[in-house]
Parts: sequence; C-alpha cells; structure tokens
Amino acid sequence: MSCKIPELRQRMKEEIYKKIDLSREVPDEEIEDIIDECILRKTRSIYISLEEKRRLKQELFYSIRKLDLLQELVDDSDITEIMVNGTENIFIERKGTLFCWEYRFESKEKLLDVIQQIVAKSNRVVNEASPIVDARLENGSRVNVVLSPVALNGPILTIRRFPDKPIDMTDLIKLGTVSLEVSKFLEKLVKAGYNIFISGGTGSGKTTFLNALSNYIPGDERVITIEDSAELQLQGISNLVRMETRNANMEGCREITIRDLIKSSLRMRPDRVIVGEVRDSAAVDLMSAFLTGHDGSLSTGHANSAADMISRLETMVLMGMEIPLPAIRRQIASAIDIIIHLGRMRDKSRKVLEIVEVLDYKDGEISLAPLFLFEETECRSEKVEGVLNRKNTLKHIEKLLKEGIPIDEGEL
Repeated sequence: MSCKIPELRQRMKEEIYKKIDLSREVPDEEIEDIIDECILRKTRSIYISLEEKRRLKQELFYSIRKLDLLQELVDDSDITEIMVNGTENIFIERKGTLFCWEYRFESKEKLLDVIQQIVAKSNRVVNEASPIVDARLENGSRVNVVLSPVALNGPILTIRRFPDKPIDMTDLIKLGTVSLEVSKFLEKLVKAGYNIFISGGTGSGKTTFLNALSNYIPGDERVITIEDSAELQLQGISNLVRMETRNANMEGCREITIRDLIKSSLRMRPDRVIVGEVRDSAAVDLMSAFLTGHDGSLSTGHANSAADMISRLETMVLMGMEIPLPAIRRQIASAIDIIIHLGRMRDKSRKVLEIVEVLDYKDGEISLAPLFLFEETECRSEKVEGVLNRKNTLKHIEKLLKEGIPIDEGEL
C-alpha cells in the first residue's frame, strides 16, 4: 500500500467521526455510505488504485465499527491464534503453522483502543493498576491482555480463535485425535456419570475435547458450566446455566472467582457441574462438587501426563486447605474416575495420549491404571502415525451397571 495511505486514512477517520450522529444508533450501512462519500471526495485530487480504495474502505469501517486491522484475522476461519506483540509485529497461526503477518499497528494508542473495546464488551477492566485480564470476543474467542509495566515491549494481546462450528467427536475421529472404539467407550462413561478430568499442555485441545464429550450428556439433565471466560459451546442441553468469573473494578464491584461460582452452583440443583479449567485453590471446591452427588461432572487442567495431573491437583488443593496429604489423596481418588490426557505432537496434530482409570488410595499413593495408551506405529519425523492401544480393562463398572448401560466383554 502506498506510503500516503496511513496519513490519509487518519484524516478521513477523524472527518467520518465528526459526521456520525452519536445521539442515535447508526446502522452499518449508514457508516459505509459516509465512508464511500469521504473516499470519493478525498481521492479526486490524489490517485489511489481501485484495490487501495477497497482496502481503505475496509480498514476505515473496521477501525470504526470492528477491531481495526485485527478484524480481518478474526473473520478468517483458518486462523486459530492471533498474537500481537505491541506495535512491533503480529504473529498468526494458520492450520498449525506460525508466521509473521505483514501488517501491524501504527501506534500504541490504536492498539490500546482495540484492547479497551474488547475488554469493555466482556465487562472487564484493564489498566496499569490491573495490567492482566482474560476476556472473550462476541464469537467466543478467548482473549488475554497484558499491559505495561508487566509487558516490557508494549501492550500484548493474544486471541485464541475457536471454530465457527463446534468440533464434535466425529470431527475428532476424522482428525485422528481419538479412535472410534475409544469414542464409543467414552460415550458410555459420560452417560453413566463417571467424573472425568481432561489434562494436557497449552494448545493440546482440552477445551475442544471437553466440548465434544459434553455432547454425550443426556439432554434432560441440568448442567451448569463455570469458566474464567465463557468458551464452552455445549449443544443439545436445554436446561443449561452458563457462568463466568468477574474481576474487581474501580466502581467497587468485588471479584467473583471460580471458587465462588462452584459454591453457588451447588445450591442450583445441578445434575452435572462443568468447570472449564481449574488452576488454583478452586480444586478444593471442584473435588467437593465431584463428591456430593454430581456424578458425570467434567473439568480440565494443565499437566504433562495423567500422573502429573494428580500431583498438580494435590498441590492446588493444598493451596486452599490445610489438611494432611493422605486426606487430600483419598478425596481425589474418590472424586475422579477417569483422566484423559491430550498432547500436541511434533506435526502439530492433537491426540489423546492416554486414558487412565483412578482406582483407589492405597499405601499412601493414588493407584492409577492405564486403559488406553497412544503408541506410534511409524517413526516418521514429518507425520505422527499411531493407535490408542488398550492396556487394561475398566475395574469400576458400578456406574455402568447402575445406569443399565451394556458392557462389552473387553471392558470387563
């Protein structure tokens, strides 16, 4: 784009704002008409190509009504991650590949305007006094913002974009994340009310897998979801209550945490409680929810393996309650039935790496039994091929029997 365009765009933006009647709701079509008229008048004495005019109109409209230059990326269904590193550069992930975008914000002020627009729509506050915040876009994309003085190279904005159509288990089977056999096995566990915890590293697909699993929840149950920022897209559940946390703000509104929401949810007569992610002392209340008659509850957490997830849960419970470690381990062993661990492979694919049954608490340790483990069948650096092999059969089948769900011979 010609070097004269940025200066022209700024002048036109100021002029367009003066023409907008802020005393009423102005439709998009009227904004576009004002932009067209302004471009026509301003370019009579300056030559600008047809392509530059088209992009100029788009940029002006996006800067006034949308997320400025980021709107193009947010609208691109192939993009899964947008990383704005201040005004220096913007990185995007498209189809598993990370690269630097050709455009960037011209000033810190423009980037801050976009950040404040996003945060305000999520009823959140971010400033130098409170420089870190999680929010979401209208399309459900997850947003994280870090400002100075924490961020040294300018305002940092990270957007995790989710598919327009929620990915279900059929899609995950096609992608090779899980096998058909394992998906049918998990369907039985969800319907029977097994408490399932999904673990994995950042970007391993935990939220996507949780969404897919939730499709197996019977539609006549009352489900309550609790998240830092609402991302889950549960389908087919009419009696659904969605809650998200709130940060404290300057107007005196106190912080509402995951712990607060879990405690409140238990007084709302849920059949199941789904916590998007547990990362702190909220694990105490999550274990309580799992242990107080809310069978079939689900949650996720960050860990490098199923065994590591148990250790992390122990630490998180200790953060919120001073009780002996043996007592904590007994609670965890009683609360969680199954751990599903996902990983992101070297070819950027996401796969279920292990499914583990939590057996019991014995000799001071929590006993785990791997039901399925992912094993590579071909050693090729460019693409990971493998299968989820069964290692053990399910020991605790009481919930399956109680619900009258048929059990295959291999599951006994």
